[in-house]
Amino acid sequence: MVSVQSTVDTGHEDMVHDAQMDYYGTKLATCSSDRSIKIFDVKDGTQTHVADLKGHEGPVWQLAWAHPRYGTILASCSYDRKVILWREDRGSWSQLYNHTCHDSSVNSVHWAPYEHGLVLACGSSDGSISILKYISEQNNWEVEKIPTAHYIGCNAVSWSPEIGKKRLVSGGCDNMVKIWSQDESGNWVAEANGKLEGHSDWVRDVAWAPSIGSNRSIIASCSQDRRVIIWTNEGSSWTPKTLHTFDDVVWHVSWSVSGNMLAVSGGDNKVSLWKEDITGNWNCISDVSSKAAAQG
Repeated sequence: MVSVQSTVDTGHEDMVHDAQMDYYGTKLATCSSDRSIKIFDVKDGTQTHVADLKGHEGPVWQLAWAHPRYGTILASCSYDRKVILWREDRGSWSQLYNHTCHDSSVNSVHWAPYEHGLVLACGSSDGSISILKYISEQNNWEVEKIPTAHYIGCNAVSWSPEIGKKRLVSGGCDNMVKIWSQDESGNWVAEANGKLEGHSDWVRDVAWAPSIGSNRSIIASCSQDRRVIIWTNEGSSWTPKTLHTFDDVVWHVSWSVSGNMLAVSGGDNKVSLWKEDITGNWNCISDVSSKAAAQG
């Protein structure tokens, strides 16, 4: 069973939407409907509040740390239609860049593998995905856009871990999971076999599993239809398998670093951990509820 090692009193004045540890596990960032982001130093199991980042004008939905080779950089996205890149320098935080190309709430941000450079994907309720790329030679940011990625809206984006080719997966309000890559001209296009139909309601989150040296790709998606689907590709086509049908909407899916364990959280206030056995079946190895966490 999973046990709660520690709890964090974030001090936010409204609902907390995301909490992300940095690459080394020494910093924790949280964001909230109170429009703020809080930074904590983590050491010996304790968290020390060190900074408040204020710049958004609406609820802040999601956070993403860049790879440390580019410094201490945090991306945040908000209902206010903005993505803000924050940078720490000698203990002081400042805004590095404001990304304002979207016409509606920006719901998801995810950094590409560091080998691709400083590249951020952003999914928005305006239906588009933007790709923000830092051009070091010019010291500026370049924006590419997938204008009609999902009808009604895009809820989640996640990069493929592969190094040779830029690919990402997205989930949206059209109940679809879609895989995107760049063609020979550099344009972002939906892959021919990458329009994955399986959910019957809005897709709330997608997560491309880290590469573990095998020749297969794995994506997890979750939906308001209460299901988590595992999509597996060992050649040219994607095969879906329903992990489980839960009692309530499923909000988030997240892979372990090794890529062999999946954490699932949803409206039932539980976080469950799932692992694939040697026969290809996924089994729940533990779950912990918010009530147990509070008591823990």
